[in-house]
Amino acid sequence: MSNTDFALAVEDLTVSFDGFKAIDNLTLYIDKNELRVIIGPNGAGKTTLLDLICGKTKASGGSIKFKNEELTQLDEHIRVRRGIGRKFQTPSIYENLSVFQNLEVSYPTGRSVFGALGFKCTDEVKARVQVVAEEIGLADTLEKEAGLLSHGQKQWLEIGMLLMQDPELLMLDEPIAGMSARERELTADLLKRICKNRSVIVIEHDMEFVKQIAHKVTVMHQGKILAEGSMATVQADPKVIDVYLGH
Repeated sequence: MSNTDFALAVEDLTVSFDGFKAIDNLTLYIDKNELRVIIGPNGAGKTTLLDLICGKTKASGGSIKFKNEELTQLDEHIRVRRGIGRKFQTPSIYENLSVFQNLEVSYPTGRSVFGALGFKCTDEVKARVQVVAEEIGLADTLEKEAGLLSHGQKQWLEIGMLLMQDPELLMLDEPIAGMSARERELTADLLKRICKNRSVIVIEHDMEFVKQIAHKVTVMHQGKILAEGSMATVQADPKVIDVYLGH
């Protein structure tokens, strides 16, 4: 497979903070429509890697290509326009707006200030809200104030806000933290649905959850990739066992 066939090709990526290499010469390839889970102990550099891909942090060296376009010099908002969506650990929804309004304001036409001011809720936007609300399981709560949703529903709404922009790469940092068992099951279903027409990268600690959703697992340790493959392969890898049990 040539590198141009990947949704995302990260090569020799490095970032140093005060001489400490948080990401150390890392290479990672993500296929189109792949659901990749990144695991690893705290401080392995997982969140930093997502920061580099979305542009929150600038790389010290190496290359990040998305659909074969080099991203390292592009600002964060440009990367969003190119089709990269990122959800952070704490949900950032508009608590006092309804579910419908949260999704509506996330529609791409509202990206510039002028766009937001002249924003009309067209039929196109309403149709998109409906599709996304179904996908995230909130179609029957559209009129509800977002602040009144359960913790899990807030997380799904935030994923929905990203889906409104129809990203081709979606990155989620610990999406099931604090969720009930039922909410975790529903989130697993949701993630399996949304990777049908986009690539998804998930950082997660819960191994049972990882087993349910991952097409492929990448194990990070000290800013490098320690192992990669199916959950079974990775779990049986002596290097991985050493890192997880030896600390």
